[in-house]
Amino acid sequence: MLLKNKKLFIAWTLILTVAVTGIVVGRWSVGLVDAEVEGYENIRIFTEALSIIKRNYVEDVKTKNLVYGAIKGMLNSLDPHSAFMTPEAYKEMQVDTKGEFGGLGIQIGVKDSMLTVIAPIEDTPAYKAGIKAGDKIIKINDEITRDMSLQDAVSKMRGPKGTSVKIMIAREGWKEPKDFTIVRDIIKIKSVKSKMLADGIGYVKITQFQEQTAADLADALSKLQEGKMNSMVLDLRNNPGGLLNSAVDVASQFLPEGKLVVYIKDRAGEKSEYKTGGSRPSYDKVTMVVLVNQGSASASEIVAGALKDWHRAVVLGVQTFGKGSVQSVIPLTDGSGLRLTTARYYTPSGTSIQSMGITPDIVAKIEPKDGTKEHTVVREKDLDRHLKNDQKEEKVGPEEEAAAPLEVSEKDDVQLQRAIDLLKTWRVFKELPKAS
Repeated sequence: MLLKNKKLFIAWTLILTVAVTGIVVGRWSVGLVDAEVEGYENIRIFTEALSIIKRNYVEDVKTKNLVYGAIKGMLNSLDPHSAFMTPEAYKEMQVDTKGEFGGLGIQIGVKDSMLTVIAPIEDTPAYKAGIKAGDKIIKINDEITRDMSLQDAVSKMRGPKGTSVKIMIAREGWKEPKDFTIVRDIIKIKSVKSKMLADGIGYVKITQFQEQTAADLADALSKLQEGKMNSMVLDLRNNPGGLLNSAVDVASQFLPEGKLVVYIKDRAGEKSEYKTGGSRPSYDKVTMVVLVNQGSASASEIVAGALKDWHRAVVLGVQTFGKGSVQSVIPLTDGSGLRLTTARYYTPSGTSIQSMGITPDIVAKIEPKDGTKEHTVVREKDLDRHLKNDQKEEKVGPEEEAAAPLEVSEKDDVQLQRAIDLLKTWRVFKELPKAS
């Protein structure tokens, strides 16, 4: 979610705990529509149906509930990131930017009309319970989820700390679904984690892009610099996105001032550009590798794409999620709101990553070593009703076949070790004496 003057951009991947993707909230006038002028003649069909239901349905039903249901249906017929928010959901969305919320901690989407786990958020109840990428959520508290909207699923799985929710999971390779009873918690996501690795290599992991992420990153980099950091790894794996302003501020710490980080373009072709600022110390000379995987989405793809396009870092891992659309949050008069896809975002080179993702410079997969079956990979292109890429046809390359990352220790983290080896090799070549 981006809060920039009068606009709020957020990233949304429905996390049960936080919404992340690329959303715009600004001044929108909600006025009466001239049915004849605007071509809304068919609105008469809606009023007819509403009247028939009110008069003839077997039980009394509130008009507001019918209208809300109709609006939900309209938004659900669009792409997977457009949705209707009740007043309660609208308030929750505004709170979510703080990085503290109640829930389970999973990023979800819809695939084949089924609620599907994209990735669990690290160190959350769902993560600790063993929920995996690609899991199908069959039931929530014994209620079948098929054709359930993402917003409804989030509402059902959220709740006060200490209460529990039962979800039925179907997983590829299982003979039958299994129930997981998970105790809800207040999810406080620490968005920046850092440490010094061997040989002066700094390591920074950004889990989400929140309001304080850029400031926390600046503190982490300062401490690493005090520890004689000579190169670094920026880990964006399983980062579902977050605030666009935060992503721009993060990129600003690795790129010179005034560099284009991302631009968005609406249906009319109008462009808005976001460039690096110079308010924080710059580390634009530090040799770095960026780690990504299929769980890297939205704002994390913006950062990885900008650093790749400016040849500032080597991107290593597997193809990213491919979330390249911008949603506008439009408040309605009763306190509810629409989250409507209104634009696409593009990397500095003008590349749309919608449904395609960022292709790493070096593809490095994590392969199972114990003979277990690979986890199912879910990306934007797998979600029902996803937007097509406006520049080229979708295709599946070798990197698209990579398995979702396994939970492994640092010594078994093939991608991280590959990044460390690359930085060490890089240093060796830089220090080679020139031929006389």
